[in-house]
Amino acid sequence: MKQLLNTLVFVILAASAACTQTQQGGALSVADFEKKLASQSEKVVLDVRTPSEYNEGHLAQAKLMNVNDSNFKQQLSTLQKDKPVYVYCAAGVRSNKAATIMRQEGFTQVFELSGGIQAWQAAGKPVTK
Repeated sequence: MKQLLNTLVFVILAASAACTQTQQGGALSVADFEKKLASQSEKVVLDVRTPSEYNEGHLAQAKLMNVNDSNFKQQLSTLQKDKPVYVYCAAGVRSNKAATIMRQEGFTQVFELSGGIQAWQAAGKPVTK
């Protein structure tokens, strides 16, 4: 009986942790990123690449905030911390850096595009110029 109770407690805690992780964000596949984007009306799509990369093609409605700019944190202050933010870069490294900074700054829902815009385009998804 005690073992059953311990197992039940473990399952509940694991499920709770999984829900918290999803709510706070994390890296998402192209399909999951696209699905979540479509499901939320109030959101920010954030491209953290350079202006020249952005001009070569970006996701629809994406705002540009270069994570390597010295005023990146100041730019973030223009965004609402309680709204979902979908962040991407070329391959995923800079978006991970940006997401880490954003979470440290108090953003509660930060979702990263795993593989960046390269993975997005490889999956045949559209970009805007």
